[in-house]
Formats: sequence, structure tokens, C-alpha cells
Amino acid sequence: MASQGNGVSRLGSLPPRSVALILGTRPELIKAAPVIKALGESGVLIHTGQHFDEGLSGSFIRELGISEPIASLRVGGLSRAGQIGTGVERLEEILMSVQPKAVVVHGDTNATLSGALAANALHMPLVHMEAGLRSFDRRMPEEHNRVVVDHLADLCCAPTDVNHANLSAEGINGGRVVVTGNTIVEAVKAHMPPAAERRRMVADMGLTPSRFVVATMHRPENVDSPGPLRVILEALVDQGMPVLFAAHPRTTRAIDRFGLRALASRLRLIKPMSYGHFLAASAEAALLVSDSGGVQEEASIVKRPVIVVRRSTERPEGLGTFSQLHAPDEKLADSIATALESAHETKQELAKLPTPYGDRYSSTRIAGAIAALVQLYETHTTPGSESITADLLEAQSWAAV
Repeated sequence: MASQGNGVSRLGSLPPRSVALILGTRPELIKAAPVIKALGESGVLIHTGQHFDEGLSGSFIRELGISEPIASLRVGGLSRAGQIGTGVERLEEILMSVQPKAVVVHGDTNATLSGALAANALHMPLVHMEAGLRSFDRRMPEEHNRVVVDHLADLCCAPTDVNHANLSAEGINGGRVVVTGNTIVEAVKAHMPPAAERRRMVADMGLTPSRFVVATMHRPENVDSPGPLRVILEALVDQGMPVLFAAHPRTTRAIDRFGLRALASRLRLIKPMSYGHFLAASAEAALLVSDSGGVQEEASIVKRPVIVVRRSTERPEGLGTFSQLHAPDEKLADSIATALESAHETKQELAKLPTPYGDRYSSTRIAGAIAALVQLYETHTTPGSESITADLLEAQSWAAV
């Protein structure tokens, strides 16, 4: 494991407001929060507003204990092209005003791509957190976003060795890549309520531990057409067990648009919960059913099985242990029922397995890597030169998992 001291000492070279973190969605905020805290006064948050619902942004930012953004673009509600185009235009203006020494983006959203393009246009050093994830499914808009951003980034912070190998296969290697672990581990540990409080929260919702399912759905392939959405809802209803369905605003609108409200009402349809409540419910559930990448990671930390309702995943590390893939088809209901039948035994087995996403020091490594990148750019006259790559490669001795 890397030394924390080296990463922290490097942060002393970062002046206040010198690192701009461009984020736009609830999952990005969750995973970037530990890095924002590690950066302290050096970091400033810019929110694109891809998620603009209060439960997905405003109150959520306060729950995470991070500073309010210095700017909110509110691009949510626009088309994908509109979000990216408007985001790039507005972000260029903001970045020119702030003049950060580095720009950090996270993951694979439209906010990620627009932030990367804006930084690239202004020749600002770009850091990509959660780099190297690949589904190898070009039908996913997120796949296009993450590939483009990885190739633009000056520094790719890869959560796992699998992600590092993906980057290397595309010619992104050397000092441009550092394996850091995933900050989701820190986020879950920081916000998970104690066991007694979890049970109280579950009881307040009228649920019994290990006798309910937690479900979320939001991806376009699952909720933007009536066929898959109906299949998913029917599969959940058929289980004869309470299903806590935390509905993304996009999903709620789709349920009404497709006339599925009566079917959905047979589930416990609720608005997105606070992060602490969601983690509590997940940790006490028998099974998770979701199309979320973040839930796949969280399942490996709370030690619960998750059925991933998708045809592909960019997080293969948990397949066969914590997660299984399943398309939204007529066999989904049977697969959920089978998983519930063996839920107790599965829970015991998963408790013995470590999460594949690292330890609780990813944010320290990432913050230290950002500081190293800034320092190297300031001491070289040619940004992006081979000498910077060599220096970053040498610096990985303190930043490796």
C-alpha cells in the first residue's frame, strides 16, 4: 500500500482554488466527495446540473459534507448533444475565469465529456478519475464518453488492475496511468449507518431485514421504451416480497408516460433516498436489482448480491461473486426468484470476500497524483512532453495500490 504521507505533503504545493472538479450527477458527487475533502481549499466544485433534482444534487451535496459549487450550469433536461455542447461552452467561460492549474472529471457522464473537452480546448492539465472502465458495448453512450476522456486525459486514475490493462491495450500507459483504488470504498464507510441504526431505518419503512429487495433503474435502454420497463416491473412484482424501488426522476416520468403506474404501484415506489438511507436499505436487503454501475460497486462493500439488469457491464470485477448480468427479458423474474431462494447462503459466502475496489486511501492517492501532475507541468516548458510522462511514471511508487 502506498504511503499516505507523500501524497499529503505534495498537496502543500497546491494553492487555494487551483483544482477545478467538474461534476454533474449523484454518483459522481458520491465518489468525488472524498477527493474534494482531501484537496481541501485547493479544490473548487463546478456542477453541470445533469442531475438537477434536489434529491440528486442540492440537498445531496449538503449530505456529503462538501462545499457548494462555485457555479451550476443546469444543463439537465437537454438532449445529450445539448448537454455536451452547452456544457463545453459554459465551462470554457468558467474555467477561463477561475484559471485552475488542473481540471478533474469523473466517470463517463455527459458532464465528464464536456468538462474534458473544455479543459482540452484551454490546454489545462486534465485528470480522469475512474479511468479505464470498458463495457466494450458501443451501444452505450457512456462507453463513448469514457473512451474519449481517457485519451484526452493527462492523468488517468484507474480504480483496478483490470482498468489499467484496458488503458494499456489502447496505448494509454506509462506515467499517464496510476492505479488508485476506487473512492466508493471510502464513501460507503463514511456514510454507512451503524447496524442498530440500519435496522431501525428499515423498521421505520415497515420492512424486515433480509426480507425485501432494493431496486433502482435509470438507464435509457431500460426505461426509455415501454417493453423493457414493463418486463422489469413485472419481474419485481412477481416475487411476493416487498420491493423498495428508488425511482430516478427519469424512471418516474417513463412510468407515467407508458401507462405503467398501476403496475409500479404494486412496488414501494419512492423518490431517491439520502445516501445514508440507501446504504442502510442495501445492507439489510436480501437482494439488489439495478442497472447502476455504482450499485454494483456498493454491493461488493455491503456484501449483498446484485442482479445487474443490462447486457454488458464495465465493472467485471464482481461478476460471478457479487453480481450477475441479466437482460430485461422474460427470464428475469425466474432469475430474481432463484437469487432470493439462496439469498441467506449467498450472504454468508459474500461476507468472506473482499471488495475488488481497494482500500480506504484512494482519495489520498488521487489528490497526491493531482498535485504531482500540477508540479510537473509547472516545471516543464512543454506540457504533455515525454519528460512529464517519465516523471509521473517515477512518481507511481507512492501512488500505487
